[in-house]
Amino acid sequence: MAPETRVPERLDRAVIFLGPPGAGKGTQAKELARVYRVPHLSTGDMLREHVSLGTPLGMEAKPIMARGDLVPDSLVLKMVRDRIEQPDCSHGFVFDGFPRTVAQAQYLSVLLRQNGYRPALVVHFALDPALVLRRITGRRMCKVGGEIYNIYDRPPKVEGRCNNDGGELEQRPDDREEIVGPRLQAYEKQTEPLVSYYRRLGRLHDVDASKSVEEVKQRVLEIVRGAR
Repeated sequence: MAPETRVPERLDRAVIFLGPPGAGKGTQAKELARVYRVPHLSTGDMLREHVSLGTPLGMEAKPIMARGDLVPDSLVLKMVRDRIEQPDCSHGFVFDGFPRTVAQAQYLSVLLRQNGYRPALVVHFALDPALVLRRITGRRMCKVGGEIYNIYDRPPKVEGRCNNDGGELEQRPDDREEIVGPRLQAYEKQTEPLVSYYRRLGRLHDVDASKSVEEVKQRVLEIVRGAR
């Protein structure tokens, strides 16, 4: 096994990635989950799957997501609780996009204790607002494998096609410019207090998200391996 794919130890905890949309949380969360062989839990992806499958939760969330609003806690918390109690989460998991509010964080702390986990480790992706806008509006996702590209900063080799499987690249509806503004406003209003909350608890570790993907990856691994 190549050194970069070796699992250094079991994760056995929740790792939370915080930061504005477009900060690279999804890319890094998937990579950390791959290294430790644990689930990558993106509440956005989970909600979109519910919408695609037409579940009752998805039907309720669909119009809210279409407006660019945040899905209410009552829906998100039920979805998260059910997911982390699945057997594949027994050795830990990586959260991307959850929690978004202090209330969600407090609820998650209770869930983690109930399931025997240590306190969550929180990684905060700090990024200039101008870069946030460029990253979001330029983001494209492979319909087949879910790989993420950016037409400005990380374009595919062939326009509109994934490097790995040739799948069609698409822009998510909530990445359109007219939706980005409300999303960033919602982040500032609801999620920034969460950063302060975890910082006060001593659980927060800052990462400069303007660095290269590889530099950010190495910093994240340093934080996780050095955490108690």
